[in-house]
Parts: sequence; C-alpha cells; structure tokens
Amino acid sequence: MNDAAPSPADAGAGTTPAPAESRSAAPPTRPPPADPGDVPGVVPVVYHLVLAVTHLPVYLRGMRVEVHGREHVPAPGTPLVVAAKHVSGLDPFLVARALPPGRFLQFMAKKELFGPVIGPIISAGGSFPVDRETNDVGAIRNSLRILAQGGTVGIFPEGTRGGQELHGGVALIAAKARAPILPVGLCREGRRWVVRFGEPLPARGGIKAVTAALGEELDRLSLPRH
Repeated sequence: MNDAAPSPADAGAGTTPAPAESRSAAPPTRPPPADPGDVPGVVPVVYHLVLAVTHLPVYLRGMRVEVHGREHVPAPGTPLVVAAKHVSGLDPFLVARALPPGRFLQFMAKKELFGPVIGPIISAGGSFPVDRETNDVGAIRNSLRILAQGGTVGIFPEGTRGGQELHGGVALIAAKARAPILPVGLCREGRRWVVRFGEPLPARGGIKAVTAALGEELDRLSLPRH
C-alpha cells in the first residue's frame, strides 16, 4: 500500500503544523506501482514472422531441430523465467520456437541491437534492451512487469555468448517475481540442433545457491547425447 503525502486540503484550519524537523524526518513517498502500459508488449504477427525468418538458415543447411523435455514447460498464463545456454546467435530463436504454443518468449537483449533498423522489429517481437555494462534497473523492472502479467522472460545467465560465469540476475528476478526458472540446454550434434528443457527450479534458497544449481543443470542439459 503506497504512503501518500498529505494534500494541502488535509492540512486545513484547526490542524497544527508539525515542527520543521519532524516534517523533514518523514519517510519518503514510495514510487507508484508500474503502469501496465509500460509492460513491453508482443505483436504476435511480428513474433511468428521473426521465428520463421530466423529458422531459414537451419532449414537451408539441411539441419533439423530436436526438442526434448517440453513436458516440463509450465502452462501458459503463469510467470516463467527461461534461462538458456548461449552458444550461437540463433539461440533465442531456437528456444522460442521450441516452446509449446501459447507462450511468447520475451528476451532481455543487449542494448546495441536496438538500432533504428532492426530495433523496432526486435521490440515488436517482445524483446527489451539491457545495458550489460551496468546494473540495469530498467531492464529488471521490465522483466518484473512482464512476469507480473503471467508472461515469459528469457535471459542468458552468462550475459554474453560463450561466457563461463553465471550472473545472479536470473535468480534475483525470479525470486522477486516468485516465478520458477526453466533451464534450457542447447547443443549442436552433427546436423541437429538439440534443445532440452529441464524441470523448473524454484527461486528459493538464496541467490548464490539458486545460481549454482542453475549452472549445474544447464551444463547437464547441454551435454551431447547420442
């Protein structure tokens, strides 16, 4: 519940003003809740068009995509944080395409991608920018707004392609939103791209513990299996 400051009308006749030092010591007003209009949206037509276009390189090279563990994906309409290994530029599109129908995966993407040409397309597809050089509070807030509406947020825990160290942002966002984390492993096996969904991890037990558990699961899911 927001702490509202008294309006001038509330301090009318018959009310003794508080001493100056008392007024200055009053707790600051909390910021209002996020406006639902600020939630990064998805244009379904653009979303599906992007997935179709980005699948062309896989198709034209005679490759195929195998998906395992789709039964682990929670039903649409519930908040979900998808955490995936980042091994290629196709990763966000492979994961989004592998999800069951009904979920629109909105990835946190590096701000450099949001230029004047492809930026509007990426935004229409549901992604939103993050500054990887700073603690981007705006990106965290956008993630929480999406999750509060039962949406799906995608994050690469390494922060960059081929990264070796997981950051705690996934666990932090999932804990604040009270959303499970869906681990996703990706690997290329010959002429196959393999996407493996693991069982959702609860965001409980502390940021370090959850991040460590997520890292182990991502490594396991990303191992080639013949």
